[in-house]
Amino acid sequence: MTQRLDYSQISPAGVKALGGVYAYVAQSGLPPALVDLVFLRVSQINNCAYCLDMHTRDLLKKGVPVEKLALVQAWQEGGALFDAHERAALAWAESVTRVATTGVPDADYAAAVAVFGEKELVDLTIAIGLMNTYNRLAISFRNVPQAVVAASR
Repeated sequence: MTQRLDYSQISPAGVKALGGVYAYVAQSGLPPALVDLVFLRVSQINNCAYCLDMHTRDLLKKGVPVEKLALVQAWQEGGALFDAHERAALAWAESVTRVATTGVPDADYAAAVAVFGEKELVDLTIAIGLMNTYNRLAISFRNVPQAVVAASR
């Protein structure tokens, strides 16, 4: 894979604006490991190799066990590996990311707001939207995952 262009160099103000949203999410009060799990799941759905590589590394640095990471894609079968907040966040991330298919039904909203409350759910949805944007940038312009760069040396 070859990078098509470096969007951060071509549109630094746009990337900086996205960074402002990322900074908001980081200070929102949502647990950082939860946000990274959601980022990983959204990136799995979107098949973004660059982001999968990055978020897996971030979660490993935060001490999330590899066994848990291996089951993020099948979190519904992960039993006690995923707590109630994680399960609700991952379900919401799937519904919102697949909005064209799901329409984000009332049942999904009710389940998520029951666990998170309104402010946390809005912040979580902002995080999901942000990761969908980052995925689209990385996929469209062929960002090369760190693991691929390292393997090429």
